[in-house]
Amino acid sequence: MTTSAPEATLYVVGNINIDLIMGTLLEWPARGTEAMLEHSALRPGGSAGNCVLALAALGTRHRAVANQGNDHFARWLADYFADSAPFWPRYDCETSLTVGITHPDNERTFFSNQGHIVRLSQQDVLRQLPPQAAPGDMVLLCGTFLCLRLFEEYSELLATLQRRGFKVAVDTGWPPSGWNSELRQRIQGWLSRCDYLLLNEVETLGLADSGDLAAAGHSLARRLAPGGACVIKYGSQGAMVCDGLEVLSCGAEPVQVVDTIGAGDSFNAGFLSALLYGFNRRQALYWGTRVAGRAISSSPRQYPDRASLQSFAGEE
Repeated sequence: MTTSAPEATLYVVGNINIDLIMGTLLEWPARGTEAMLEHSALRPGGSAGNCVLALAALGTRHRAVANQGNDHFARWLADYFADSAPFWPRYDCETSLTVGITHPDNERTFFSNQGHIVRLSQQDVLRQLPPQAAPGDMVLLCGTFLCLRLFEEYSELLATLQRRGFKVAVDTGWPPSGWNSELRQRIQGWLSRCDYLLLNEVETLGLADSGDLAAAGHSLARRLAPGGACVIKYGSQGAMVCDGLEVLSCGAEPVQVVDTIGAGDSFNAGFLSALLYGFNRRQALYWGTRVAGRAISSSPRQYPDRASLQSFAGEE
């Protein structure tokens, strides 16, 4: 079994912002009133931020590729990503902030400003990446619909990443305005430049415009680069990989849920780390589900160590 650190690097591109998590809210208060909640947490977040924090805990070689604002929150946020933040371009704007309200059924409601993440550009990203990928290097693009300027440049960016020799994974997230035929067509137009598509259950069905999860996964996988796969995260039930021909699945261990925010991002860190370490997709599913499970059942947030994940003996 592989035990040494990989030489390859995972570059995580996208939204790194501040999360203010508050809960638990049973029902919305009347307008003009004030509600007291039991707990709150101020922490770095965003799809890219959550993934990078998990990668750091796992000891996976990585780089956070992002940008930053210029208010008093910018330095606070950058301190959590000390190895990467010196390369982030600074924009004359406020730091992006998301307020997450948790509910008793573990669902969440989010409120976000725009801030610095909407200004992240293709040029910003490419300046932080090597001109040529080393063997095994991978780029994860996440927070797709929130990084507004970068989203407009996705097709060109993906083509450049492919020319530079990177493997590419994409976690689009859910479009704020929902799916429509124009958006589906646009995304499906650049999937051929992606190796992995990492989505949750609802996102998979929405992008594929399908009511059958496995069929949707296979349909999307066939649009990816040769050998690519669609990875579907479906919460407490686990995750699956569809490559257009077969389905691999892995159940999630039962946990006492504390905070599900960032579960999918933590999964991405575990899944892609396993691939960088040379493990197969079945083992990668195991890593992803276990990293996510530990994250959502801990407060303050924790992740399993690499040694415990490598002890998994389920390889084929």
